[in-house]
Amino acid sequence: MEPERASLPRPGRPRSFDRDAALDQAMLLFWRHGFESTSLSELTAAMGITPPSLYGAFGDKKALFFEALDRYLSGPVTSTSIIADAATAREAAHDLLRVSARGFTGKHTPPGCLLASSAISCSDAATDVKEQLATIRRGIEQRLRKKIAHDIDHGILPDHADATALAALTMAVIQGMSTLARDGASRDKLLKIVESTMQAWPA
Repeated sequence: MEPERASLPRPGRPRSFDRDAALDQAMLLFWRHGFESTSLSELTAAMGITPPSLYGAFGDKKALFFEALDRYLSGPVTSTSIIADAATAREAAHDLLRVSARGFTGKHTPPGCLLASSAISCSDAATDVKEQLATIRRGIEQRLRKKIAHDIDHGILPDHADATALAALTMAVIQGMSTLARDGASRDKLLKIVESTMQAWPA
């Protein structure tokens, strides 16, 4: 038998390539600059790989963005878990707003929200990217609206409460806080906005 030959590294990819670490760097770049404003050269420099290696590991830039977006939305604390785990719709909205205020002002992450910043920077040429971002936001709003409607039906919220308006208000404030954070607003300022927003909810 011939001796087993050591496998050679794939061309264009460093021997120490760490896919998860590279994806984290791509996520941070997209978060800071948005989808279209992030160049391929910036991505490869931050990820420590060559363009052929990026294409080999992730596909094209758009596929990389969608995977980075999934990473941004994953984790132990997500909008889905916040809404599902909250005892009431009011608590769900309050938690969504507070988590957003803190997440938009992290010490080691770009200010604002990746969903919002990427959508703003997208041109008509990236219609599918904008639609995917909008679909995610609509999904969050729909889940919250259903929880509010449930609380209205069960007498937790008064009959005159408007589930559609309250869910939309929550999402509007979240997106507004993202813009304020990118403009330099402090976490304390955003958390005060959260408390003011919750005062608009019916008792």
